[in-house]
Amino acid sequence: MTSEGRRRQLVTDAEAAGSARYSGSGARCARGHRRFAARASVWVGFPAGCDCCQTGTAQDTAERIGREAKRRHFQCRVEALDSYDVANLINELLVVFVCSTTGQGDPPDNMKMFWRFLFRKNLPPGSLCQLDYAVLGLGDSSYPNLPPKYTLHYLAEDSPHPDGGLLQPTAPRAVPSELHPFAARVVSNQRVTAESHFQDVRLIEFDVTGSGITFSAGDVVMIQPQNCPEDVQQFCQLLRLDPDRRFVLKPAEPGTSLPALLPQPCTIRHLVTHYLDISCVPRRSFFELLSYFSTNELEREKLQEFSSAQGQEELYSYCNRPRRTTLEALWDFPHTTCAIPPEYLLDLIPRIRPRAFSIASSMLAHPDRIQILVAVVRYKTRLSKPRRGLCSTWLASLNPEQGDVRVPLWVKKGGMKFPADPDTPVIMIGPGTGVAPFRAAIQERVAQGRRGNCLFFGCRQKSKDFYCQAEWEELVTKGFLMLFTAFSRDQEEKVYVQHRIQENRRLVWELLSSRSAHVYLAGNAKQMPAAVAEALQSVLQLEGGLSPSEAEEHLTALERSQRFQSETWS
Repeated sequence: MTSEGRRRQLVTDAEAAGSARYSGSGARCARGHRRFAARASVWVGFPAGCDCCQTGTAQDTAERIGREAKRRHFQCRVEALDSYDVANLINELLVVFVCSTTGQGDPPDNMKMFWRFLFRKNLPPGSLCQLDYAVLGLGDSSYPNLPPKYTLHYLAEDSPHPDGGLLQPTAPRAVPSELHPFAARVVSNQRVTAESHFQDVRLIEFDVTGSGITFSAGDVVMIQPQNCPEDVQQFCQLLRLDPDRRFVLKPAEPGTSLPALLPQPCTIRHLVTHYLDISCVPRRSFFELLSYFSTNELEREKLQEFSSAQGQEELYSYCNRPRRTTLEALWDFPHTTCAIPPEYLLDLIPRIRPRAFSIASSMLAHPDRIQILVAVVRYKTRLSKPRRGLCSTWLASLNPEQGDVRVPLWVKKGGMKFPADPDTPVIMIGPGTGVAPFRAAIQERVAQGRRGNCLFFGCRQKSKDFYCQAEWEELVTKGFLMLFTAFSRDQEEKVYVQHRIQENRRLVWELLSSRSAHVYLAGNAKQMPAAVAEALQSVLQLEGGLSPSEAEEHLTALERSQRFQSETWS
């Protein structure tokens, strides 16, 4: 209901409430309806210096209600609460209170005396039994009207510190999980692309000895990343926070659980480093909540525009298209940022989510080890500073030669299931880092003595990003692997894995038709999956004699029976 609608409803309710009690006074109109001449009061309470006071909202609303009451033949007066003698309240019959709140919804100063009067112990219990009343509260959008989810209590600087490493991850008591990750030691961090190559890809190995972690080919490892020290320092400077200050969190409402990944007590530095995702692209709700804290008129107007339905196109252009981070957005609103109450940080900024990586090794080949293949995300937008992936950039920066480097992780079952029958061949199509799960599968199958491993691998150049080249070539020599490579930039005409599939369509058809091979696809989800599916349908048509519709239906049937599985990502 609009404010005008609420005002009219308020007057209507007041009229209805008084009609039965005040029907003895006044004359009737031409239609026989009684004209009310009852007494009514409209009292105004407003705080000094608030928006409602400065714009006259409360006063204007009260006077409009008074005019509506008089139009309905009430004897009405409008006056401020601090000019009214509250002792006369016992003589009033009908009162409408119009009040502008202040602070976090607190009553204004000129209403406090009236409020204290109502709670006087010597006020007779039935002294106001004759009073009918209504209350209209006017809020102020310059402050939030929901309490924060948690309250933050700073500890004294000389308070005792708990024994042991407060911020060091510890080994879990049970199987590692998101709530209890294992602090795995980084064993090696090797770049597997040439230094001259545009992309930095790493083969990183973790030691999971004593973790209880087990996995098989196709499983994924979940890694909990953290913000870089430079960003953490900038964030604390912007919000004028002492990174070494210690605090404890308490839920604002009963039944609210505390963040499981935050120690109690905690430091500001740990909160920002390990929990707040200051590198994510902020959402609309971020700007909406931020606008409540703004003390700068221009910044508040822009924040309100970004959080409005009409401003979504401009918000997309400002945030999503250039992939602007939360930290960068805070930089753009400095007056607002320094006014953010610390207890609202966990409402304002989401927590850092874990990242999933296909495990690129087998426990049979590397006991107590997990290896992953990581492409470090880095790209340009219209912003001057290149965009960087939070987790991949952090992982690439870890140097095990500089000390004991730990990464919180746990393992989840993956979507790919490899055949249990040792005689079933597998056709694996994994361009780029999509080869990671197939490296685990090949290592596992070779350790079990299984042959019939067929790998289609693609990259840009043989000399720059041919991952695990020596390993593949050794397995080919030993007869464990059939390898087909596509180096797209090593010749004038680009060649991709789908072209190699078509070139070797007779082998692919034989494996599919005669030996019931399983087909697996992993990699980037842009054009590659559709191109590979088209190549496989071409094999079914040219070698199997199927029509286009029959080939498409046959490929769909392979998916339903899980003989064709894919795992792609954007």
